Amino acid sequence: MIVCHSRKFIFIKTQKTAGTSMEIALSELCNEGDVITPITKSDENIRQALGFLGPQNFSLALSKYSKSDLLDLVFSAKLKRFYNHISCDEVKSIIGKEVYNSYYKFCFERNPYDKAISLFYHEGGVKKWGAIENFICSGGLDIVRGYDQYTIKKVLAVDDVFRYEEMAQALQSISSSLGLGKCLSLPEKKAKSEFRKDKRHYSEVLSSKEKELIDVIWAREKKLMSYEF
Repeated sequence: MIVCHSRKFIFIKTQKTAGTSMEIALSELCNEGDVITPITKSDENIRQALGFLGPQNFSLALSKYSKSDLLDLVFSAKLKRFYNHISCDEVKSIIGKEVYNSYYKFCFERNPYDKAISLFYHEGGVKKWGAIENFICSGGLDIVRGYDQYTIKKVLAVDDVFRYEEMAQALQSISSSLGLGKCLSLPEKKAKSEFRKDKRHYSEVLSSKEKELIDVIWAREKKLMSYEF
């Protein structure tokens, strides 16, 4: 994720939505005072090759800890820091209400059926789980925070939730909101693109039972973004 103080925006990085590629692209806009969280070594290599800034300022200085933060540190060795898929609620608690509310905040959501298949392959696919139903029934989708990540007390806490499927329009809108004068572009080499081999449409992959399970688990995301099967 990124907190860009220099351009006053916050990118909340959701899962399985090309978040790493977006994060790499946004790194070009950052300077030394902005927050950039670490990504995998291979993805950091992509960012470095492009000449963009890497991980920085993601650990909170002790001087900025509250009393409760210091107690957590003493009793649980829990450091207060920004991390990859941090929630809006956590970001707001670190940077403060005034700063959080004044910055442009955005994230991405993805068709829940396609996202489930992408996650299935990322977490081992057929070789590990056999069928997607087994993966879902074992709690596989629970690792995606989704709605809970970009809402606070069930209220949307970002200015825009873009559709992964409408990336071109999203990039134009983000560029306009940030006043860039040019359109952002994702790196040509896609981050984390090697996991999913089955590129069929989700309607050809999912059984009726698997669809129903996804409908229940990601009902809030589906309703918010008006996704249909």
